Amino acid sequence: MDEIKIFAPASVANVSCGFDVLGFCLEPVGDEMIIRKINKPGLKISKIVGQKLPLEIKKNVAGVAAKAILAAYPSEFGFDIEIRKCIKAGSGIGSSAASAAGAVFGINQLLGNPFSPRDLIQFAMEGEGLASGSPHADNVAPVLLGGFTLVRSMNPLDVIKLPCPIELKAIILHPKIELKTMHAREILKKNVSLKKAVTQWGNLAAFISALYTKDFDLMSRSLVDEIVEPMRSLLIPEFEKLKKSAMEAGALGFGISGSGPSVYALANGIQDANAIADAMRRNINQVGIDFEIHISAINNQGIKIISSK
Repeated sequence: MDEIKIFAPASVANVSCGFDVLGFCLEPVGDEMIIRKINKPGLKISKIVGQKLPLEIKKNVAGVAAKAILAAYPSEFGFDIEIRKCIKAGSGIGSSAASAAGAVFGINQLLGNPFSPRDLIQFAMEGEGLASGSPHADNVAPVLLGGFTLVRSMNPLDVIKLPCPIELKAIILHPKIELKTMHAREILKKNVSLKKAVTQWGNLAAFISALYTKDFDLMSRSLVDEIVEPMRSLLIPEFEKLKKSAMEAGALGFGISGSGPSVYALANGIQDANAIADAMRRNINQVGIDFEIHISAINNQGIKIISSK
């Protein structure tokens, strides 16, 4: 194989009660990447379509991640990367994760798959570090493994793929403003009260149990963020009104996707998902903010190969 074309999907991280440890993969939104072997060793990003992003390897998350995998597995040939960006940078649905995970996935395929998908998480995290200021795995893990993932530990890295009820749907609303992950992290408190931490731990444990048991009532009771949402929601236009409209329309839960400004809701079935999307759409239309809205099943595969040759 000398060339591969892939679809690198968007993702939702944090998922209310799972700050920096919980994430899931989306279906309809993502980037396309073409990675091909070149005779000269090294890396080159030759084209980025859709957004103005740096082509320089050390300034691009795909380049940094690609460099990390090649440091671990040197190659006698090099790689050229083309990216068609459909996930807007700073949208909160894993734009940097898609680029970083896509780069290491494609290069691994062209190298003959010396690394497992779980191994690739570590390399993709290096790219995420460029975007957010510190490596984190809660977006790249679901992109590479599919479905819901839990990061039990960062050092050593330990990621668990969780089951997901087939009925579960996600509604993503992206207000067309940019909110950089690095800036959204700066407003977070360094310490939290023991009372809030205990509540958050209980919610996270219960939510994971609900995924295994398909207990949608428990899932709904657990999708509460005691720590991050109270601060970050202030950066998102009409957050409280959107949350109220989604919950009244039947959402299991509602929260911030990643560091924002996108928000997400979870629904039991496509009928509820459509009703929730309509309610959110009506609400944000009233304030005149440009936006995109998507309804997605949970993508249990993650990155997909479109073609290879």
